[in-house]
Formats: sequence, C-alpha cells, structure tokens
Amino acid sequence: MNIKRFLILAAVATCISGPAFADGASSSGIVVDPPVKKPVNHYGAGYETQRDINQQKRIDGGLDSGALNTREAAKLEHGQSRLDFVEAKDMKDGSLSKKDRYQIKNMENRQSKMIYGQKHDAQYGNPKSLSSRRMQRDVQRNVWQEKRLKRGMKNGQIGKGEYSRLQRNQAGLTRREFKNGRNGRIGRHEQMGSRQGFNHNSRRIHHFRKNG
Repeated sequence: MNIKRFLILAAVATCISGPAFADGASSSGIVVDPPVKKPVNHYGAGYETQRDINQQKRIDGGLDSGALNTREAAKLEHGQSRLDFVEAKDMKDGSLSKKDRYQIKNMENRQSKMIYGQKHDAQYGNPKSLSSRRMQRDVQRNVWQEKRLKRGMKNGQIGKGEYSRLQRNQAGLTRREFKNGRNGRIGRHEQMGSRQGFNHNSRRIHHFRKNG
C-alpha cells in the first residue's frame, strides 16, 4: 500500500468515528458519563413555609384536644407572627442568605419547644367553648393559606418578591389572632375582623397566582 492510499483510508476512518465521539465516547473508546447534576437545595422559602404549616397544625391539634386553651394558643400565634415577619423581611430581596436561614431555623426550633411546653403543662382548654372554636377556625385558615403560598412557590406562580409581600400579610393576620385571644376570650366582632383580613389576603394570593 502506498503512502497516498494510506492517508486517504485514515481520513475516511476519522470521518466515520467522529459522530461516535460527539455522542459521549472519548478518543480512547471509553464512554464518558454525562455531567452529574448538583443536588437541589430545598432549604428555602418552601421549606420554611412547610415548617409554618406543621407548627400551625400542632397548635390546631392542641386546641382540638384541649391541651391548649385560647390564651396559650394566642401566645403561640404571637411567636408564629414574629417568624412570618422575619421570613417576609429576609425574602424581600428574593433570596435567603446562610445567615437568614440560620436565624429562622433557630427561631423555629424555639417556637417548636414552646408549642411542646404549652401542650404538656398543667393548663387545659375547653375545645367546645366559642373562643376555642373561633381560634381553631382562624388557625385552620392560616394553615390553608400557607399551603396555597407553598403551592404557588413550588409551581412558579408566586415569585419570591410576591411571597415576601403575602407572607407579611399573613404575619399581620397571625398577630391579630394573638391580640384577639390574649385575654382568653374571642368575641364575634373580633373574629369577623380576622375573617375579613383572611379574605383580603386570600384574594391577593389568588391574584398573584393568576397574574402570570
């Protein structure tokens, strides 16, 4: 075989093997694995909202079982309100820094211990009383709206800046629950005010989820 024919055959072989290299094979014939995706960090607004939901459910359960009276639940709602305000403030720029997450996590842990302590102390409530039932309805409404916030964040309907605004509203509503029940009794007019606030924020959540 002369040199000219050898060079022609070598060029043909290179053209045939080229596409195989492009599909992930190296020049040595070893198949190269696709790049590994980085694990998703779920510790963000959605994670915080789920903890809010879980802790509100624990408060609701305590009211329903009588482990919490209205005054105790109001005190716990005050703690939830502070958490919501901090989350809203930290998410205002659209993200949570490592320092923000550390602060919120510590606040949530303290709130969790407080819920446990109030549910296991010597005080009991009457789940059938009007005040307890009114507080339960407000806490359940809180849980429902937090769930809508989480779904909106998860599917991209609610942006991080929008989440901050809506969470600030939730914080105000939770603070109202504290004010309504801190004396151990919740009147009809007090709950009507809470209901109007929840309805207003519910419409805002709907608007942000549908505004594209």
